[in-house]
Amino acid sequence: MTEHTTERSTSDDTVRRLDAAAQDNRRQVLYWRLLARLFDPEEQVALESASLAVVEDIGLPSALLDPQASVDAVVQRHPELAAEFDGLMVPEPDADADAGARDRAAEVRRAALVSKVLLNVFATGSGTVTAGQLARWQADAGWLERALGCPPGELRGGRAGAAAKGPAGAPGAGATGTGAAGAMPDLSRLIPAIGPELGAIEADLVKRMQLREVLADPRLAAQLTPSMSLIEQLLRDKNNLSGVALANAKALIRRFVDEVAEVLRTQVAKATVGAVDRSVPPKRVFRNLDLDRTIWKNLTNWSPEEERLYVDRLYYRHTARKTTPQRLIVVVDQSGSMVDSMVNCTILASIFAGLPKVDVHLIAYDTRALDLTPWVGDPFEVLLRTSLGGGNDGPVAMAMALPKITEPRNTVMVWISDFYEFDRSQPLFEGIEAVHRAGVRFIPVGSVTSSGRQEVNPWFRERFKALGTPVVSGHIRKLVHELKTFLA
Repeated sequence: MTEHTTERSTSDDTVRRLDAAAQDNRRQVLYWRLLARLFDPEEQVALESASLAVVEDIGLPSALLDPQASVDAVVQRHPELAAEFDGLMVPEPDADADAGARDRAAEVRRAALVSKVLLNVFATGSGTVTAGQLARWQADAGWLERALGCPPGELRGGRAGAAAKGPAGAPGAGATGTGAAGAMPDLSRLIPAIGPELGAIEADLVKRMQLREVLADPRLAAQLTPSMSLIEQLLRDKNNLSGVALANAKALIRRFVDEVAEVLRTQVAKATVGAVDRSVPPKRVFRNLDLDRTIWKNLTNWSPEEERLYVDRLYYRHTARKTTPQRLIVVVDQSGSMVDSMVNCTILASIFAGLPKVDVHLIAYDTRALDLTPWVGDPFEVLLRTSLGGGNDGPVAMAMALPKITEPRNTVMVWISDFYEFDRSQPLFEGIEAVHRAGVRFIPVGSVTSSGRQEVNPWFRERFKALGTPVVSGHIRKLVHELKTFLA
């Protein structure tokens, strides 16, 4: 009996070793393909076919091997993968345990996902780059930052912060199975080094667009279609433009602002407004005539003999709404990861500034705060005065906003940010909490985009929820509704 048990145990060990070897071979195939693609754009048929077999066998989509498919496109078709990309390259606290206990199947799956992110970011090819290609690269770079445990835009904006450490607090602790023994590179060294590299790649892509040369030619500039990614480039490069190129850049920004403003005005007009103010007499015009009420009130004047209703008084509907002077303070994070929000909220603030009895103030900040209130009615001028990039220092913006609060219960403060502060999270939240306790309606917004996607520091998200001021969904329509409800 013992002899049979020993034989079965030996057989099981052999199977496990063979399975582990097979999984290691799969992982190596994926990483050899990664290296081949990085250093030689030509397709290596054997590696491509072997990688396809591995990816399909482990249940991942073949689109992960398509160089033309962005990570966004893959996640859009397979939303269940989004969570796997988040923190993909962050060390696990106990992953450096006994090598025999390693989950080699998980390492193969991770290798496929890591390869996709790295190839999309670092294999940028050569030749002219379109605005769409740049936008896709920026999105893929955001996924790489998320894989490293950083919010999108943080590394390119120079805000590595605490993400450089592993979850256990020890830099580089743990493993992801990328090396022969599964050792993970030290993130405390990798993250500060990778930020400038991403910035250099992005700068090269913009240079390859030859945007300045295009802007200098009115005929070519007229062919450009304004988009958020193009507007971001123009805003970043505006200080380096002059003459015809600067004029064409401004024309493109104004076209985009006008297009977005038209959409937002429609959304503001459709949003609900306040209660009817019956203290204001109704305007006596035909469109306000309340025909049903007029007939009802004059029924005593009905003549049965003549079968005719004599009307001695007309009744009109009240259309005036109750309005009181309201103060709207909009604070916008203008760091590199918040460009969509900066553009959308600048335009939205200008629309609300045009409403009667609404006093709008606009503050933009990164490591410094800038009061843009004098230009709040002209979003074009506001955008030209912004300086994208840099870190986050919310307390500086709060210090500028506080003197603007004269009647707390008649004030709404909208704060648009990812709330990834540079070591000053507690002071900012304490300031927000004090403002909220004083009676100000505080509305935190993760981002304001057409897609509704948002990125918010979990530390702030939980505290806002506990405070009773949950983060508003990132969709622009939700913010419009919130503001109209308060200001009505």
